[in-house]
Amino acid sequence: MRFASVNYEQRGTTALITLDEPGKLNALSPGIREGLVAAFAQADDDDQIRAVVLTGAGDKAFCAGADISGFEFNTRYARDFMDRVLDVLSLPETTGKPVIAAVNGYAYGGGFEIAIACDFVLASKQARFAVPEINLGLLPGFAIVRLAELVGRQQAKYLSMIGEPISPQRACELGLVLEVLPHDQLLNRALELAEQLAHKPQLAIRYAKSVYNRSLGGADMTYAKDAMPVLFLDDDTREGVAAFREKRKPVFK
Repeated sequence: MRFASVNYEQRGTTALITLDEPGKLNALSPGIREGLVAAFAQADDDDQIRAVVLTGAGDKAFCAGADISGFEFNTRYARDFMDRVLDVLSLPETTGKPVIAAVNGYAYGGGFEIAIACDFVLASKQARFAVPEINLGLLPGFAIVRLAELVGRQQAKYLSMIGEPISPQRACELGLVLEVLPHDQLLNRALELAEQLAHKPQLAIRYAKSVYNRSLGGADMTYAKDAMPVLFLDDDTREGVAAFREKRKPVFK
């Protein structure tokens, strides 16, 4: 089954959701975003599905983040963009079933964020994690309200202010990743974990997810949606995005 640019496959009691624009490193294009909304709705509505595995097509990328090719530099566009994207990135949190990210390559920006929104993150040894938005004059809208709780305030500041990629081993040390696996074992391990979860009492699984996630969203997410668009008016942001498009080093003033 296919929803826009996302493949959906039922494997027993597991829904395997695959971002499928490998030529664009599975960036969060309109097709990927539309497909994710439909795929998670399908998994949520199917009583046979007890767990979800989320991964990316190809060997290079899980998800390389936002597709910035159509960015416009005004606050109305930015606010609408934040609304759409943040709601998609939070899908793994808001679905009632456990979600496992099988990170097979680059998880940058929005790809990093949708991974940490999952209940469990498994990573290939060739995966890389980053929130590089600072290099565009921006900040990670979703991770900015999640990272401190996951890795502590100092590490969250470092990751979002420096923006450099980290290895899966370092991500595991920070608590962002549960297990690091050989690339060819990643998907099987994710499906195995999904099967383990499927054999547990499902009401207890749902309550566990609900309780652990009870403080997520709410005012923090609303603040991110309201505050982040201001950055789209900054000259450094225009320069950062232009440099990215032109494949050159930005000159921030």
